[in-house]
Order: sequence, then C-alpha cells, then structure tokens
Amino acid sequence: MATVSFVSFCVFKAGSDITSCLEIVVSVSDFCASDTNDGELRTMSHTILLVQPTKRPEGRTYADYESVNECMEGVCKMYEEHLKRMNPNSPSITYDISQLFDFIDDLADLSCLVYRADTQTYQPYNKDWIKEKIYVLLRRQAQQAGK
Repeated sequence: MATVSFVSFCVFKAGSDITSCLEIVVSVSDFCASDTNDGELRTMSHTILLVQPTKRPEGRTYADYESVNECMEGVCKMYEEHLKRMNPNSPSITYDISQLFDFIDDLADLSCLVYRADTQTYQPYNKDWIKEKIYVLLRRQAQQAGK
C-alpha cells in the first residue's frame, strides 16, 4: 500500500522577512527507498536536494538540479564550502571520501527527491543512497582523469 508524505522545506533569508517554501506531496511505498537500479533511475532526472544541517527545523533548505549527477556534485560542493569556512587561511584543502561521508552522516537530514517520468512522481532517497551515488560519481571521475 502506498503512503503519502507531505514534505515542507523553507528557506529563511537573513535580515529579511522573505521566506521561500517548497511543498511537495510524495507518494511512495517506502519513504527511504534504497533502490539503486540505474536502469530505473535516469541520471538526467530533475532532482531536489533536501538539507537539514542541525536538528533545528528552521535551518532546512533545498536546492534543485537538472540531474542526479549534478545533485551529487552539489553535495560535494556543499562539503567543500564547509571546509573553506572551517579553514579560511588554507590556500588549498584536500579531503578523502570517508571525510565527505562523515560530513553527510553528521547532517541531521539529507535526502533527495528524483523525478520519475514513468510515474510522474518524485522518488525519495536517503543518505546511504546519496553516498553510493557520490562514490560512483567520484570513481568515474577518477577513472576518466587516469586515462
């Protein structure tokens, strides 16, 4: 039996009364599905990244991307921006994938919604799925760089 989940994320702009909200109704059987079958998931599917850095709900934010890969690159950029804030005087910063995954695990919530044209719905995915997709993306980039 399918369940219907209501997801609401708001972005509060500092120094402003303006709030941008995203409200989505998601119809799924299992909210944190971990389906990794790439045949069913199109990499060019519109993807919404939902981020809650801390337990405070007012810190929730979202970003949308044209593809799953762009979204995974966005997660990496989010971590790189975090590293820059934590190390403002470092001319260059390096990290390995385990540090990136620790960062993801430390977020209160991180999930994404991937559009499925066949059902015309957004399929939700959890942190583990995101980490798997990032691993595949970075491995592919490393292989291409090594050629």
